[in-house]
Parts: sequence; structure tokens; C-alpha cells
Amino acid sequence: MIKSILPLSSIIALRFLGLFLVLPVISVYAINLEGATTTLVGIVIGGYALTQMIFQVPFGVMSDKLGRKGTIIMGLVLFALGSLICALSTDIYTLMLGRLLQGAGAIGAVVTAMISDLVKEEQRPKAMAVMGMSIAGAFALSMIAGPTLGAAFGVEFLFYITMVLALVSIYVLVKKVPNPPHITHTYNGKINLKEVLFNSNSIKMNITNFLQKGLMTFAFMIIPMVLIKNFQWEMSELWKVYLPAMIFGVLAMGPAAVIAEKKGKFKEILIIGILFFAVSYLIIGMSSSATVFAIGVVVFFIGFNMHEPIMQSLASKFAKVHQRGLVLGVFNSAGYLGTFLGGVIGGIFYEDVSLSTLVIVIAVVCILWAILIVTMPNPAKKRFAYLSLDEYSLEKSANLEHKAIDEWYINNTENVIAIKYDNDILDEEAIKNLLK
Repeated sequence: MIKSILPLSSIIALRFLGLFLVLPVISVYAINLEGATTTLVGIVIGGYALTQMIFQVPFGVMSDKLGRKGTIIMGLVLFALGSLICALSTDIYTLMLGRLLQGAGAIGAVVTAMISDLVKEEQRPKAMAVMGMSIAGAFALSMIAGPTLGAAFGVEFLFYITMVLALVSIYVLVKKVPNPPHITHTYNGKINLKEVLFNSNSIKMNITNFLQKGLMTFAFMIIPMVLIKNFQWEMSELWKVYLPAMIFGVLAMGPAAVIAEKKGKFKEILIIGILFFAVSYLIIGMSSSATVFAIGVVVFFIGFNMHEPIMQSLASKFAKVHQRGLVLGVFNSAGYLGTFLGGVIGGIFYEDVSLSTLVIVIAVVCILWAILIVTMPNPAKKRFAYLSLDEYSLEKSANLEHKAIDEWYINNTENVIAIKYDNDILDEEAIKNLLK
């Protein structure tokens, strides 16, 4: 499993590294470009997320129908081109164009769906955790490398790095990633879009992704601006805040993933992370010294990194095999909408509203968010039976239309039939008897 997942995880990690590298410094870089205002800077910070949001679902559906690899390559090419435009930009509008094009390469849901294709259901939480940890690792590295390299070589250099990372990712995809198995699912009708969009648990996860990413974007807008403007820091000093924040965040990530995946405490981990968000913003907004401000940043990244390894895994639990690209596309679109609005709304209100007022509003939103998650059950534990087609006939497949069976499909590559069932009602022996 690890051999199949590591190359894909490295692709998504390299892509996120490219995006994250500029986050710690882009606000102070963009504000000094020709034509810049704080509102336009907010659009630049979150702009890539707008096109990510628009293209997540089309890319997800395209990958379901036309294949994962070709779709991922198309997205990486767009990302590389957008990075080049950003590197060459001399005014705020060209930078904005490049950021929008970066986001048009919306492959996040496709990579997640491909990981789901390559591993069995019971291994998927571990696979998703590996991907989540690779993203968090890229996040941690970028928080140190971004300010350091940006101060030494200029922010333009960071965009050239992102372009190279995208091209390296294409090589890894072509040479190192196996082709997903050919699957025949059992649904004769078209994908039920209403079923996907109005699943109550999926809605709660989409809201969670929206708010988490929005708070992240707003944090990256205000952290460097407050430190430089209010506390007279230099760009080269920003690592002094990001380094401890990343260290504590990474330390929190492992236990959170284990408790969620192994103990089934997804809901509890989400709620704890949300409470960390509320506390962190209150500390950030009320701080009178750089030290207190830095403590708030550390608390924020602890909460963020507690969420990150489990988000994709939890969202995928509500997707059937033929809907993974679409479900994860909607989930990621919600997150990118939050990223975009976090930057835009933050930029608009940062000019006219005091930071202390903004953080109180954010804390109230977090409390309401936590209450919403309380109403979401931890995902039911389902089991899969994998039966060889050499031993079991499909002539009695009609018997699989059972209330305890969520779905079944044929893995043509491995010549097995995979059946997802509720173990409280049926066991594997009973499943086998249905096909005898």
C-alpha cells in the first residue's frame, strides 16, 4: 500500500509546497506592487482558491469518466504556467492573473480519488493519513523556507520554485505512480447529484472545510502584516514565529490522527481543533506584544494540524466508489471557496474594522461551528468483503440488493468482487452465502 501511495502523496505534497511557500510573505510582497490595495492583496492571496473552487468538480467528474492520470497532468501544467506568470509579474493585476491560473489546475480531489482507487477500504484511513501528513509536512517546510528564501532571493524566486515543483510532479506521476484498477460499479443510472449535495454529513464536512480554510487564509494575511507593521519585524524574521508554530503543529498532528483513525474519535478531534481556532484568534487579536501574538499563532497551527490529516479521509467515507471524484470535488470546492473568501473578506474588513472586533466575531462563528459538529455522528464502521470471481458467480448478484449492503463493485484488475456491508447485520460468511 505504501509503495503505491507515497508517489501520489509526494505529488500532492510538492504541489501544496509550491502554494504554501509564498503564503507567509505574499501579503507584504503584493502590497508593494503597482496598483495594490489591501482588498486586491486579499484577492491575490485567496485568488487561486476561486479557480480551484470552480474547477474541482469538473476535474473530479472528468477523472471519473476519462481517467485520473491525464487529468492530473493537465492540472499540473496549468499550475506551472500560472507560477511562471506570477514570477514575471510587476503589477498587482498580473500577479492576480497568475494566481487564478495556478488555481485552475484543480487536482486535489482527483489525487484523493486515485488514492481511494489504489487501496482497499480498510487501508484507506492510513493512506489518507499519509497524504494528510505529507501536506502538513509541506506546510511546515514552507513556513520556514518561504520567509527565508523570499528574504534572500526575492518572492519571485519562490514562484519559479513552484513551477519546477509542478514539472517534477509530472515526472513522478508518469514514472512512479501505478495505474488504478479498472472497476465496474453496479449502478446503472447516472450519478445522483442531489444525493451527493444534500447528504447531511457531507454538508457538515463541506462547512468544516470552508471555515477551516477561510480562517487559515485570513491568518496568513494578518500574521506578517501585523508583525511587520505593528511590531516592526523584518520579513527575514518571520520564521521565528512560524518555526515554533510548525513544530507544535506537527507534534499535535500524529496523536490527533491516531485518535481519530484508530479510536474512531473523528468528531472529538474536529471539535478540539475548532476550539483551538477560537482561542488562537482571541489571543492574536488582543495581544499587546509580539510574544503573546506568537503564542496565538502557535495555538492556531496546533488546531489546524489536528484537522489536516483526517479531513480527506473523513470526507471520503461518505462517498460511494462511483462518486468519489464528485464528492471530494464538492468537498474541496467548499474549502477553496473558504480560502478565497477568507482572503477577500479579510482584506475588505481589515481596512475598516479593528482586529479585536474581527476576532470576537470569529470566536462566535467557531462556537456555532463546534455545535454543528456535535450533531454529526462519528462515521459508522463498515467492512468490505473481497471475493474471487473464480469462486463466486455473479448470477445471484441480485441478492446483494440488501439493506445491510451499502454498495458493491467489480475490480476487474484483481478479478474480485468488493462488497461493503454493515457488520452488525451481516457477516462475511452470510455475504458469501448470498452468492452461492
